[in-house]
Amino acid sequence: MFARLHLYLVDATAALVIWVLVAYAMLEPSQHASPFVAVPLAGLVAVPVAVRRWWPSLALAVTLAAMALVVMTRVLPVVALGAPVGAVCFALYTVAVDRDRTWSLGALVVSVVVTAGLSGGEVESVLVAVAALGSVWAIGYTTRLRRSMLERETARAAEQALADERLRIARELHDVVAHNLSLIAVQAGNAAHVRSPEHAYEALQVISETSRAALTEMRGLLGVLRSDASLAPSPGLDGLAELAGRASLAGVRVTVDVRGEAVVPEGIGLSVYRIVQEALTNVVKHAAPAACTVLVEVTAEAVRVEVEDDGPGVKELGVGHGLIGMRERVAVYGGTFDAGPGDGGGFRVVAELPVR
Repeated sequence: MFARLHLYLVDATAALVIWVLVAYAMLEPSQHASPFVAVPLAGLVAVPVAVRRWWPSLALAVTLAAMALVVMTRVLPVVALGAPVGAVCFALYTVAVDRDRTWSLGALVVSVVVTAGLSGGEVESVLVAVAALGSVWAIGYTTRLRRSMLERETARAAEQALADERLRIARELHDVVAHNLSLIAVQAGNAAHVRSPEHAYEALQVISETSRAALTEMRGLLGVLRSDASLAPSPGLDGLAELAGRASLAGVRVTVDVRGEAVVPEGIGLSVYRIVQEALTNVVKHAAPAACTVLVEVTAEAVRVEVEDDGPGVKELGVGHGLIGMRERVAVYGGTFDAGPGDGGGFRVVAELPVR
């Protein structure tokens, strides 16, 4: 709400100006109107402008009814219809922006009919009413279309970023699984050459053939994900120090603290590495120069990662690969993820990946 405070202030100012103009026209000596009648009626015309963003349709209905009331009771002269029509334009614009085309077109027709009828039915007055209200409606409806297009583009960009990140994760998981299966195939193949005892040989032969078949099938299904697939081990916790060194070259002072001696599965180690990598990249982009702490706690049940900086803080990092990638990596293992401004400023990323 505070981000749109200036818009509400503009509406309140516009309502106040219309209120003053309508009241002034009612208090002309030729109108013989009492201030106790003119001021409240003028407020009834103008106040809906101040609340139009909350209740667009109600604001338009009240403004039209109030305008008809003050003109039909001759409290306001027809020649002073400009200010009330301005209030109607404000409300009609909001309806055109917030409501669907059928509803807003109906509101436009009603507004034109009421305004033209109150103006005495003169051709010039009708044309002016149609031009003014029609232009306001067209601007509002165009704004609605533009916002809708922007929302679709943002959603499409988010979906594309999510798909790209899942593809990247699939590639890396392919490397992890392929590496392990290759080791199984090699070891099983070597053991098969021993040829004793007979049952062990048969079992090892099955393991060798099955693992090789599984590896070939997996490469056929997932190998299309990358053309440079390598069976080299993927980075893990031992690569965090190198990440810190790279970040320091960009002006971020990184302290890495890895606690715990439990063995971390290769896939989880890779995910932790990528989470820290993405988090440090965001610190470099949005907070450098700054200080950053990386805490990794390893237990037999889970691996907890916490990355916190003392920069100015970022409320939203957009729809790129940063936060989306971290969330996806945590979701692969059914973990928990949280990111947002830290208690003492800066930005904080916390992820926990269960070891299963």
